[in-house]
Amino acid sequence: MGPIIVRVYFGVMTQFIMTLAGIEICYLVNEITSRTKDYYVSNIYGITRNSLLFKLHHPEKPDILLMFSTFGLWITNVKINQMEDNRLVKRLRNDLLRARITDVKQIDSERIVQITFTGFNQEFVLIGEFFGDGNIILCNKEMKILSLFHSIDVRHRKLGVGLMYVAPPSNGLNILKVTQKDLEEIRSTSTATIRWIGRTLGLPSKYAEEIMKISKIDGHRLGNTLSSNEIATIYQATKETIEKVVNGIHDAYIVRDDKSADVQPIPLGDFSQKNVSKVSSFMEGLDLLFSENLLEQGKTTQSDTVSQKITELEHKLEEQNKAILLVKQRAESISKVAKALLDSVSIGVTLIDDLRIPSLLQEHGSSLIRESGIPMINVNSDKIKINPQASIQAIASVLYNESKRQLRAIDTIKIEKTKTEKNLEIFRKQATIAQNSIVFAIQKKKEWYERYRWFFTSDGFLAIGGRDASSNSSVIRKHLGKNDKVFHAEIVGSPFFILKDGAEDIASSVTEVAQATVCFSRAWREGMYGLNAYWVKPDQVKMAAPTGQFLAKGAFPIEGTRNFIQVSNLQLAIGLYQKGDNYTIMAGPISAVKIQCLFYVVIEPSGIEMTELAKKIRVEFLKLAENQDVVRALNIDDFIRALPAGNSHIVESGIGQKFSEDM
Repeated sequence: MGPIIVRVYFGVMTQFIMTLAGIEICYLVNEITSRTKDYYVSNIYGITRNSLLFKLHHPEKPDILLMFSTFGLWITNVKINQMEDNRLVKRLRNDLLRARITDVKQIDSERIVQITFTGFNQEFVLIGEFFGDGNIILCNKEMKILSLFHSIDVRHRKLGVGLMYVAPPSNGLNILKVTQKDLEEIRSTSTATIRWIGRTLGLPSKYAEEIMKISKIDGHRLGNTLSSNEIATIYQATKETIEKVVNGIHDAYIVRDDKSADVQPIPLGDFSQKNVSKVSSFMEGLDLLFSENLLEQGKTTQSDTVSQKITELEHKLEEQNKAILLVKQRAESISKVAKALLDSVSIGVTLIDDLRIPSLLQEHGSSLIRESGIPMINVNSDKIKINPQASIQAIASVLYNESKRQLRAIDTIKIEKTKTEKNLEIFRKQATIAQNSIVFAIQKKKEWYERYRWFFTSDGFLAIGGRDASSNSSVIRKHLGKNDKVFHAEIVGSPFFILKDGAEDIASSVTEVAQATVCFSRAWREGMYGLNAYWVKPDQVKMAAPTGQFLAKGAFPIEGTRNFIQVSNLQLAIGLYQKGDNYTIMAGPISAVKIQCLFYVVIEPSGIEMTELAKKIRVEFLKLAENQDVVRALNIDDFIRALPAGNSHIVESGIGQKFSEDM
């Protein structure tokens, strides 16, 4: 089923960066290898600047979300919306979309993973280095670097676009191949045993402590004091611990204290002073903690960015207020000088060169000046050109005009100030949102039929159909039961549809599946109206081609009488289907979708391409939904996946029967 909404409040979270051990990465590589076999990349999302989410698709299995970050990789149930720009996304989409995962491997026991993607006669290798600041590196099959998270130029290695990828030098033994003879070297050192084990085998202290605990040997003893039997005991404890972690023999816990959080595949250390919670698997624990870390990182980044913008806008607003006050003061000063000049006319002053003018101007903070021979009145650094031959009244008028001009400038500043205030309000609201919560979607396990075309008829029967040749084959070979009906349209490029357990006398369901079979065929893309569909019984569908003949993948011979149904129009409805607390997109005949869904849109062939149509349908759903978070949690890909191939347009939208029943 589709996603549900979860709201996380960061006031109760502990920000942390958990470092994966080499043996933990080995387990993850094994698990990811087995679970992603034959999957291909259907989309790549940038989550933060150093984290990417791969959506992996298989024609017959549920989608998988694989998170790839600078601090680890893991299969996740959390679909987080983009919180920061990731500059690798565009390049990775160009090279890896539709490519299959053909290999996932770890470099020895190092914290380095290489995933090989193959498709369109090309091969790419994506490398994750999960130590230090971490790195994500894309290479071609010759291991030439095409793109990377950050370049490196140090004494022992250099990484940059155009260079060949070189792994860092190993710091110790390969713990996955360690032998008892390797551990005998400890007897030549005066280092504490627990420290030597951790450093030489590249193990975090929690694992070194567990090995010493199992061995029942004091970890502080110096290596050169150990006997051969004691070293054998340490080796067996090391081997036992490694095998449990690497082979998935887990009893996993999340362990938290005031300063940190950790997920342990097996119990390690003393839990008495810590907050401990059991998880079903190490992968689930990683998903919980690493997703928390990503969300906290995103929230902090968003808060910092918004706070910086707020500071900038507040400073801008302060400067604008100062500018308004300054311009007003300058305009008033000029106006006062103009008034003083007019008042001087009453005492007999008629020209600006009157001997009484300098003292009069000085009283009002102004003076007569010349610059490059041009006469001016300087009022608080505002220099206003005058004609010394003009009358005092004319000069006063020039000053009044300048005062008015400056006052008009205040109106322009006030317009800009209003814009600043509005932007400031927007960013303050964003800051509140960033501080309080971030919304993300938990990907729930989908129903088996969601990997195909599917809908429930108006009578409540399930109908499933193929999306392509592979799923066409899967529908017939894996899901055809003896009480089903098989549908096909009279056109090359038609899917097979199955009406599950549909009795013959349910004419409405039969008609609806016939409608869906034609609409999801090539007829939609080419706008071919008036086609027939037909249905047959399961035993009329043959699984092999007649002797001497060849059938393409997804095609099956039909024998016996075919029951034809004419489909007069090409119309489909896209609806929001609810099952329990879960929501997903259902596409089918209008009569079925109106009854089974909360709300819907009706579409017909021709118009806009699938992605744009999906966005428009999502907007329509947002208008119709009471709880918009339910719709927002659905990805555009969920809408696209429900649509028939080809251009389409919306002709109607409305409330479904399920909405009325729930009300």
